[in-house]
Amino acid sequence: MTDSPDSTTPPAATSASAAYRAWVLFILVVVYTFNFLDRQIIGILAIPIKAELHLSDKQLGLMGGLAFAVFYTLLGIPIAWLADRKNRVWIMTIALTAWSLMTAVCGLAQNFTQLFFARLGVGVGEAGGVAPAYSLIADYFAPSKRSRALAIYSFGIPIGSALGILAGGVLASVLDWRAAFILVGLSGLAIAPVFRLTLREPPRGGLDAGGATSEPARVIDVARVLSKKPSFWGLSFAAAASSMMGYGVLFWIPSFLVRSFGEDLPGFFSWMPSALVPEHAPPILYASYFFATTLFIGGMIGLWVGGVLADRYGEKHKAAYALVPAFAFAATIPFYLAGVLSVSLTLTFFMFLFPTALSLMWLGPVISAFQHLVKPNMRATASALFLFINNLIGIGLGNLALGAISDALAERFGAESLRYAILSGSVLYLVAAALFFITAPRLKRDWEN
Repeated sequence: MTDSPDSTTPPAATSASAAYRAWVLFILVVVYTFNFLDRQIIGILAIPIKAELHLSDKQLGLMGGLAFAVFYTLLGIPIAWLADRKNRVWIMTIALTAWSLMTAVCGLAQNFTQLFFARLGVGVGEAGGVAPAYSLIADYFAPSKRSRALAIYSFGIPIGSALGILAGGVLASVLDWRAAFILVGLSGLAIAPVFRLTLREPPRGGLDAGGATSEPARVIDVARVLSKKPSFWGLSFAAAASSMMGYGVLFWIPSFLVRSFGEDLPGFFSWMPSALVPEHAPPILYASYFFATTLFIGGMIGLWVGGVLADRYGEKHKAAYALVPAFAFAATIPFYLAGVLSVSLTLTFFMFLFPTALSLMWLGPVISAFQHLVKPNMRATASALFLFINNLIGIGLGNLALGAISDALAERFGAESLRYAILSGSVLYLVAAALFFITAPRLKRDWEN
């Protein structure tokens, strides 16, 4: 697992063909899709899991958020340290195998405790799935194209989340929630050997001004560099604030749709063929169609637009990497309020498309910016330090906070408590926008040229 030359060592990334770089990006998107599919499938499966295991919203929030986030964030840093020294392709292959296996194990759980620890295992595996990928993309794509490449890589978020919601809803309706976990987990295991056999390990920094470098950096050295750059902290906490709401929405919107619009969902999909919506289909199936559609359409548009804008304006104005997400998050609020407060399912659908797109525009610009705040041999570790902050706060607290608020409001609002819990969380997007605006002027000074 070293980067020393051998018979399998590829040519420099600079000599990789456009077709091969396209394959690199495609297979990374596939793996990231499974990352989010396995991560988010529990959002739709929370409905039958709650009914069978008799769980509260707070317990569901713990299982869907903190159970995953604890080891995902803690192990991310040492794994990224390893990725700055060893073969990143091997690391991601092992990670994909581990989280897919533990997703399948979730289907064997018989109570809350067993499912909680199985989700811990998913987090352990996924800890090695993202930071090494960011570093690989930075070594396959030139700086002027990195925001778009990272935005395309991030397509795995809406695709994986949509497929997780859709596959979970369909499989839970046709079979049960246990079969959904097992089948999705086994599918990920089948991808692992394809990933390992077709992806090459590129030289580090081969496309940057300073040229390739193999000198590894210690975690303490990376942390020392980042601690002196206010933009790192501003971008990290702005992203974390938005992720609290983003992950919370991914987890709780399916339950919100069933509780608040359960009777209206069949009529909204009356145009679909009976093969897709069988007679007496459960509300979970309709909710999966509804939310998966908004995630896929809105998410893909938002990610691409954010990456294009950052590449277009960021080369001359580094502040654009923070201003693009700042304006996007500020713009989500009116659409979000209209969508959550609406009693019309049709209006809710179209209003959700806009905040879904706007709330994902930050990924391409911000992730690209992190690749330029440090030297190439520090990128994986720097990304992991960012992900530690973002995911510990975002995943660890987002699901739990909205679930706890919903429980607290249940006595007053009954089944509508989730509507108002989600509504209260939208203030986090305003916090994120403010932090991005404050950070924007610092980027030029903190940039590694």
